[in-house]
Amino acid sequence: MSLTSPTVLILASGRGERFKASGGTAHKLQALLAGKPVLQHTLDAVRASGLPWHVEDAGHSGMGDSIAAAVRHTANAAGWLVLPGDLPLVQPATLQAMAQVLLDQRAVVAWPEFAGERGHPVAFGRDCLADLLSLQGEKGAAPVVRKWAGQGCGLPVPVQDEGVVTDIDTVQALEQAEALLAKAGALLAQRGADGR
Repeated sequence: MSLTSPTVLILASGRGERFKASGGTAHKLQALLAGKPVLQHTLDAVRASGLPWHVEDAGHSGMGDSIAAAVRHTANAAGWLVLPGDLPLVQPATLQAMAQVLLDQRAVVAWPEFAGERGHPVAFGRDCLADLLSLQGEKGAAPVVRKWAGQGCGLPVPVQDEGVVTDIDTVQALEQAEALLAKAGALLAQRGADGR
């Protein structure tokens, strides 16, 4: 991707209370998934995508505040892909595909859909700058998506990446992600054995 590529905003400042309430002993982003912290998996995928990125890990009172702060830090970016840090299975190719939607100017706002379910990262073009900077509270960027989608500038992007909807909010979700990783590893091993 070029220097004019959108910047991935990795949101890592949430409190993770649901994870702790479900029996987690560490913060969900530090919980181990296949021997590596959840956040590290997310960062690895972002790095592999080749896109510019910014981690927002200062303590903010809500997701809206976190997004606004991250956008402030990257205000000169060509656009933004808002990616919660607890999506460790998102694929680099999906990040690239969402960035390409903005680069091709097919939409001002775009979101991935897996099996009909909305996921992350949500992509925002530069036209959304003022709206993103004004976000606050717990609602995140949903009001910005509604505004631009309501004006016909939003686009769902079908993807074959279950990682866009696999967020680690509970210990059970972590166990499911572990099972998905194991299944993917088994498929890769089988393809290797088959010579594919």
